Amino acid sequence: MKILSRVASFLLLLPLFLIGGCVQSPYFQKTYDIPGNKWKLDYHPSFVLDIEDTTIHYNISFLIRHTNNYPYSNIWLKLGIKGPGDTTFTNTRVEVPLATPQGQWLGTGMGEIYEQRRMIVVDHNAIPVTLDLVSLSENSYNNLFSKKGRYEIRLEHNMRDNMLPDVLQVGLRIEKSSKRSNDVKQPAVKLPGTDTSATSVRPPVS
Repeated sequence: MKILSRVASFLLLLPLFLIGGCVQSPYFQKTYDIPGNKWKLDYHPSFVLDIEDTTIHYNISFLIRHTNNYPYSNIWLKLGIKGPGDTTFTNTRVEVPLATPQGQWLGTGMGEIYEQRRMIVVDHNAIPVTLDLVSLSENSYNNLFSKKGRYEIRLEHNMRDNMLPDVLQVGLRIEKSSKRSNDVKQPAVKLPGTDTSATSVRPPVS
């Protein structure tokens, strides 16, 4: 009976092992808790990672957890990147959509909390930027992680509020992508697990 019981338990857990085995681990991922759930303008989460393989591109995704009371439908970020040998950050301003034009939160929600992941991609005519993808200039994309060594990425919100309320966590997720070539065009990718149907919220405000 003990053997049968163990076999039954294994069969019940097997689907979980199979599902877990299909999930690809990111190359890098880190999140920061926002002090007091209010993202101050002078609070700049920093992410440090080492790049060894420069023959491929890397996808960067912005992670955010916020409450239902977050007052805007988007968030503007200043993305600062300092590469090997650099003494200053190169800053890029990007807009990250958090809600649909109809006023529904994107991402996944549980109670009053919403979690969102937005991939930052190159913006050109071949790839229309959608609610799942955030635009980055093609030159910035092709130069991203093009040298071996240590990189530091700094996040700063670039909204008009000095203190952005109802932001619980922010972070970055970096995944390996396609091989580099002389003229790389990043393919448009539908982010897994991105649900655009969510509870209605107040009309979006940029």
